[in-house]
This record gives sequence, structure tokens and C-alpha cells, in this order.
Amino acid sequence: MILGIDLGTTNSAVGVVDSGFPILLANEEGKRITPSAVWIGKDGSIEVGAKALRRRTLEPDRVVTSVKRLMGRRLGDLEDDFSLPVEVGDDGALRVLGKTPEEISAEILKELKRIAEWRLGQEIAKAVITVPAYFNDGQRAATKRAGELAGLEVVRILNEPTAAALAYGLEKLDERSRVAVYDLGGGTFDLSILEMQDGVFQVLATHGDTRLGGDDLDEMILNRVLQQTGLELGTISRDARVRLTEEAERVKRELSTRDEVVFRVPFVEGGQSIEAPIRREELERLAAPWIARTLRHGRQALADANLKPEDLDAVVVVGGSTRMPAVRQAVAELFGREPDLSQHPDEAIALGATIQGGVMSGSLRQMVLLDVTPLSLGIETFGGLMNVLIPRNTTIPCKAGEMFTNAADGQAAMRVRVMQGEREMARDNWELGKFEVKFDAAPKGQARVGVQFRIDENGILEVLARDVATGLDTIVTIESAAVNVDDAAVEAMVSESVEHAFQDMAERIFTEAKMKAEELLPAVEMVLAQGLATEAEREEIDQAVTAVRDALGKGAGNPLKAAVQKLDAATEALAARLVEQAMDEALERRLAGQ
Repeated sequence: MILGIDLGTTNSAVGVVDSGFPILLANEEGKRITPSAVWIGKDGSIEVGAKALRRRTLEPDRVVTSVKRLMGRRLGDLEDDFSLPVEVGDDGALRVLGKTPEEISAEILKELKRIAEWRLGQEIAKAVITVPAYFNDGQRAATKRAGELAGLEVVRILNEPTAAALAYGLEKLDERSRVAVYDLGGGTFDLSILEMQDGVFQVLATHGDTRLGGDDLDEMILNRVLQQTGLELGTISRDARVRLTEEAERVKRELSTRDEVVFRVPFVEGGQSIEAPIRREELERLAAPWIARTLRHGRQALADANLKPEDLDAVVVVGGSTRMPAVRQAVAELFGREPDLSQHPDEAIALGATIQGGVMSGSLRQMVLLDVTPLSLGIETFGGLMNVLIPRNTTIPCKAGEMFTNAADGQAAMRVRVMQGEREMARDNWELGKFEVKFDAAPKGQARVGVQFRIDENGILEVLARDVATGLDTIVTIESAAVNVDDAAVEAMVSESVEHAFQDMAERIFTEAKMKAEELLPAVEMVLAQGLATEAEREEIDQAVTAVRDALGKGAGNPLKAAVQKLDAATEALAARLVEQAMDEALERRLAGQ
């Protein structure tokens, strides 16, 4: 098994080919993207990714970002405005906080390796790592060295535009096709012209800039805001600059979908707060020279390849900064065609690296057009709700699972009813099959049954239910459940889900709130019977109980949900006292028994 890794300036990602399908792997927080940030503590301790960024406000000088710009570089090559304290060691190598760029990058790679091994449950020693097409031999060697320091055998250094082209898909192109890949990320830019012939991509021409990315636009926004408020960048502290830069990035991102966003940072310096509205038109004026620089590289790449825009078969855009409407419009005008937006801006390069790793390991022998699930697949849960495990339009093959528990005391079996459809209530969807999972009778919420759906490349659904206590599996195969559905029936189901969306959601909210209320009301009565509530608390709780019962009678979802939340809050302090009393009694019994 070979990992595919995008070691990016701003963000990184890792993937692997599993069951013949390239997937990117998510961390414990469910995120497939890991910030390329490393916190180096004074004692040498390390944190990577989102954890490192959270330390940036308090310790901005100990969080390293954009280290990719230092890979394989000399001190004289660096930009004057590089924000980190760079030093030169006795061996002539650059160092930040006592570590070389390769060592810092290795920490990012170690984290990606850890995520992959945790997700897959096995050790992995090989990887394909991507680099910008314009990286020189020294920078490529430094990247490979970082991989080795992370405990990886780097079997291939892959150009980022080639990876993006692989993610775009060989099956979309003819025997001989030419593709332009416009890659504008957070810290770097490159534009490459590639030709595919006989299943091989060859870079015909590439141009790029190591100091051209979304970070530069963040700085432009920050400078404009400071200019408007009378502050100067050189007079503010580093931690204030971090907060301001983070806000500039947020404003930039939101202006891709909104016409106006307020730049707002309270108590920047000396108690002064900043609040400045910024319109999309203003951002586009600021970005115009920045975008123009990318277009110059594009024209040069076309000239070097001896091609005209009309000679291209596709223009693929990747990189987070390509979310900006102005960037996409400029690309369309340069190449005389709308850019292909089918690839995820932040994930395409990692996906391409994953595909390359799969090809090299033999687990992915050819590019194939994979089918998708036309409708969501899930199971019916307590209250008649539809619990989706595999959403509609998920590419197959795929698998997904979830843990369920018993809903009643003494329950000794669980019925697994497999459903397909888009409605919130199970009764409105199609039943594909059902079976029972038996387990030892247990109090409510104590039994554990894991349910996993797996769809193979032929559209065959396999449902596995496992009693966690015994490890006993129940497996049911449902052939052609995933893709063999009449188009008219699918269209009808989707139309119905849209037509009844508000009613369905209202019923789901009421059902969930009703289950919570029916669980909470008896518990409240039991707590009140202990006599621990003060008169004021009892009065507040009684009022909250009455509100819940009234809302139950009216059958309205949102009022019932609000009433249940109010009752929960009203009993919180009393419940805490009850727990403390139980702990004290247990301690007294223990001491008495000694």
C-alpha cells in the first residue's frame, strides 16, 4: 500500500487506494485537510495542524507556517518579508526555531502518516509526495529527505499539475489531449500545460511563482483596513498581526459567496477595535494586479508550449484561491472557455497523488469511470426516523458504518431495516430488506450493535451488523440495491423529498424532541422525589414541565424542542447535586467497609 500525499504550503492531505477506489483520509475531527502548521515548544514538544494554529494567538513566534517556501533554499534566496526568524546553522542549512525546513516538513508528514495508519489499522512505509512543477532538484531532494525523516520511503516525487490532471481523469480525455492546469493555492502558483498520450501525461510547459498565493491577498486586505483605520503594520505586535491576518483570510473567503463582509477585530492595540465593511468589488480591485500576475505566467506557458488557447481540450483549476469568482472569470477570459470546476480545489492534488500511488502499488491498474449511488441508503431508527449511512451520489465502491444501541430496558434483539430514499421518515422511503440481530438482554443504552454498509463496484450492497459484546456478525447481501434503480423512480423520489422538505423536517424535529421529552420527564419526576430541590428551583422546573407537556399536546416541533431545552437547563444544577450526593454516599459506604 502506498500513500498519496499533497504536502502543501497552507494545507496538506493524505489518501490511499482502498478496494480499488482512491480516498482521502480524515483525521479524528473528520477533516480531510490538515493545516501545514507546526508548533515547536520551548521544551522541543511538537503539535501539528489545527492544534498548532490554535496556539498561534498566544505563541505566534513558535508556530511555523508556509515552511514549504524554505525547502531547498538559501538565505539569500528568501523574500524580505518572510515572517519567521530564519537562521543559518554551522552546516550552512537554514533553521527555524532550531529545526531545518526538512525537519519541520517531516513533522507534517509524520502527522499525515499517523492519520493514515490510524484510519487503516496498519503500518504504511511508502508514499508518493507532490511538489510544484517548478521545484528544482534541490527542492525536490529536500522534499524526499523530509519524507525519509518521517519514516517514509518516497517512491515518487510527483508534479502537482500532473497530480491534478490524474484527479481530473484520464477517461475524460481522448487518446491525445492537452490540458492546462491552473493551480493557485495559499502560498504558491503554477500553470502547466500537459499532453496526455498513450496514458502518460507529459509536461509541455510550466510557469509559476513561489510568492504568489492567497496569503498575499490576505496581506493586501489587511494593509487596506489598517490604512483606513490609521494604524501601521510596523507598529502593532505580532499577536495582533496574527489576529488581523486571520480575520483578513475570513473576509476573503466569505467574499467569494457574499457581496459585503465586515472586517471586525475587537481590542487590537491599546483597546482600539477595528470594524470596516469590505465589498466584493473593492476586493476585486485589490486583487486585479495579483490575478494579472498569474495570467502572465499562463500566456508564457502557452507560448513556450507553442500552443493557442483553442488548442487545449480542457482547463482545470485547483487550489483554494480559485474559489474567487474574479479568478475564475479571468481564467475563462485568458483561455476562451469556462474552466473545469469538477475537482475539489483543496483535494484534487492529493487525490491525484493517491491515484499514482495506487497505480504503483498495483491496487489501481487503470482509470475507470465509477458509478454512484442514486439515492441515500440507511436504516430505520427508534421513532421511525431515517438514519442515512451512505448519502446520495456517493461514488462506489464505498463503505460506511455507525454504532447503535438498544432503546428499551431488557431489549434482547434489534431489527435492522435497510432503507433507500431521501425522506426524513423511514415510512416514506423504500425498504430493501430487514433482519434481526440478537444480543444479551441489557438495560437501555447498554447494548452496542455496529452496522456497516459496503457497496462493491457492481452495485451490490452488503450489510454487516455486529454485536460488540460477543463479536458475532450477521451479514445480509442485497444485490443491485445501490445502482439498479429506475431513473423515473429516482426522479420521483428526489422530487418528493424537495416538495415535502419542510413538512418532513418539522416531523423529524418533533419526533426527536418527543423522544427526548419522554426520556426526560420521568427522570425529572424521579429527581424531584429526592427532595433536593429548593422552592425556587421546584417552581421553575414545574413551569418547564408544564411547557413541555403543552408542546407535546400541540404537536409542534420547534416549540417542543425549545421547551425540552429549557427543562434540561432548569434541572442541570439539581442533577449535579444529586450526582454529588450519590458520590458522597458511595464514599461513606466505602469508608465504613474498611
